[in-house]
Amino acid sequence: MSVDAATVKRVAHLSRIAVDDADVPKLQGELNAILGFVDQLNELDVTGVEPMTSVTPMVMKKRQDVVTDGEIAADIVANAPASEDDYFMVPKVIE
Repeated sequence: MSVDAATVKRVAHLSRIAVDDADVPKLQGELNAILGFVDQLNELDVTGVEPMTSVTPMVMKKRQDVVTDGEIAADIVANAPASEDDYFMVPKVIE
């Protein structure tokens, strides 16, 4: 895949990055180099290779997926200027 100048400008626009017209050819070359590297990676045979979470073998720490309120709501709102029933009270901003 080759990136043209219009694609570079579109990517810059979508990324909300201001790019001068003089910088477009340089960015075009860099994006083409990145995509070329990705194409090289696609040529590798990775059958039988397990995904890794780290460079050293490790087991992911897991916890039970349960819903709790944390049981510390009173501690959290203790320093709030105004609170009611363990909720923060804020001034009304919309009429």
